[in-house]
Amino acid sequence: MCDEHTEAEDAAWLERNPMSRRQFGGTAAALAAGFAVTGTMAGCMTRSTHDDPAGLTEEMVKITTPDGTADAYFVHPGGAPRPGIIIWPDIGGLRDAFKTMGRRLAQAGYAVLVVNQYYRSKVAPVLAPGQSFSTPDGRAALEPMIARIDQAGTFRDTQAFVAFLDGQRAVDTKRKIGTVGYCMGGMMVVRSCAASPDRVGAGASCHGANLVTDKADSPHKLIAQSKASYLFAIAQNDDQRQPEAKKVLQDTCAAAGRPAEIEVYPAQHGWCTIDSKVYDQVQAERAWSRVLALFAKL
Repeated sequence: MCDEHTEAEDAAWLERNPMSRRQFGGTAAALAAGFAVTGTMAGCMTRSTHDDPAGLTEEMVKITTPDGTADAYFVHPGGAPRPGIIIWPDIGGLRDAFKTMGRRLAQAGYAVLVVNQYYRSKVAPVLAPGQSFSTPDGRAALEPMIARIDQAGTFRDTQAFVAFLDGQRAVDTKRKIGTVGYCMGGMMVVRSCAASPDRVGAGASCHGANLVTDKADSPHKLIAQSKASYLFAIAQNDDQRQPEAKKVLQDTCAAAGRPAEIEVYPAQHGWCTIDSKVYDQVQAERAWSRVLALFAKL
């Protein structure tokens, strides 16, 4: 999970691994360059799109939900329709790093919608350059936006996002939709699978936060309402703080008859996100391969 304890754990980890921060800068830049798309994003009020040299079409879109208008980034290959995927970003929200990650997934053969979970509060990007959950001003900006997100709202959002994808010519509606989320997006993945069980057939949580709690709306309690297969890729420091969570997830999925791959990775919370200070390319690629294996069954 992402909180003040995680920040302290990350600082300690970086102190023990001084090369990681230097390696991160070069790796993240190379990844971004490798999947960069030139041009200016445009809103879907004009449905302005453009194609990139890799054969992708991308656009910023606006999706009407019961709670307002959500902004999102939609990217897909040309040619035949593809399975739709919803990406739920981490606590920092929709930004360039997640557009890059969305493009990579589109290049793997999917129609990808990267959503702004904070649309009730602000159009993405929601943080200024240099801000993050680890900075006092970033945390002050994010906390009230986080407070406006609840389980019922995520259910409504998912249904709107699924309807959007199903209305796109680029999406193969004969195949199920997948969803992947990072950090706080992990719990939204489980909520999405329960919110639209007949359409969402696969959910991947990468270093997901607050998946197992003692609250009535704990995400793990929704697994039985879904018809999805799951991947839970757990960070080592999250597992150290809540070692029982993986067993609860395993037992819950088994009781519900839901296929699930649950593994603790030797990496810190945030290791999959390319602009994270604890980004771990080796372990991120491992998780990426498992996400692709899950979505291949859609």
